[in-house]
Amino acid sequence: MALNIADLFEHAADVFADRTAVACGDRHVTYRELDERANRLAHHLAGIGVGRGDHVGLYARNSIEAVETLIASYKLRARAVNINYRYVASELRYMVTDADLVALVYDRQFAPLVSAVLPDAPGVRGAVVIDDGTAAVPPRGDGPPDPPAGDPDSVPGTGYDQALAGAYPDRDFGPRSGDDVYLIYTGGTTGYPKGVLWRHEDIWRTLGGGIDFITGDPLPDEWEQSKRGAAGNGLVKFCAAPLIHGNAQWAAIAGLFAGDTIGAAAQLRAARDLAVGAAIQGQRARHHRRRDGQAAGRGAP
Repeated sequence: MALNIADLFEHAADVFADRTAVACGDRHVTYRELDERANRLAHHLAGIGVGRGDHVGLYARNSIEAVETLIASYKLRARAVNINYRYVASELRYMVTDADLVALVYDRQFAPLVSAVLPDAPGVRGAVVIDDGTAAVPPRGDGPPDPPAGDPDSVPGTGYDQALAGAYPDRDFGPRSGDDVYLIYTGGTTGYPKGVLWRHEDIWRTLGGGIDFITGDPLPDEWEQSKRGAAGNGLVKFCAAPLIHGNAQWAAIAGLFAGDTIGAAAQLRAARDLAVGAAIQGQRARHHRRRDGQAAGRGAP
């Protein structure tokens, strides 16, 4: 029994294939699509040398791609590294070095900072650029002084969609373990950020729903959350916090284990938040209509 984040998600993807998994703005993906896209990203990352125990930086606002990056890293038995998108160049340089990054997935708007830092990071074998709908944004003037940024027109790495298109969607990864390591960095409010390590099984038991939070009883096996989720229609959960924070990561990950729909917004703006909620509710209504129609076709009461 592998109480592993990637295995738990894959069980859910098999059970809830056609449910909406993640919605962001006017975009959404089903569990099947999320799994296939994460597989493609994992194969791309493996192709540039990411493997078991390696560190993949996530330097992005909330998006479907950010969720996929987390899952893809765990599929490879690698560790996703949360990087605060408000960091200035010196802070980003510290994170890239301290975390021993092998790969970086980042929003295009942060390309100038990335182009300034990557030349000093020989351990980074490749980068993937999320098209966030923005042009690259020049470095901010706040925070401690930084060395000059890189070429503002330079966007290091492979485009996210290009990376997925060039990889295959098969789920053909090797066995994983509950001893695989989950990594989360602190926010750095009392000094430089520090990496905190958890075994996958331990973090699942503590934050991921591996213990019934009402009774305190441990779940019996890795399929129990999917079984319980299949007995209902799933919840709709909106992640208000950024996925670079452990709170949002585990609200999203635990929800995905149980067949819930995760709503996310790149920035907390009232109009966008309402649009996300409306889109999720509309998708849920369509899901119910399809399910009811299928039941009627089978002669269900």
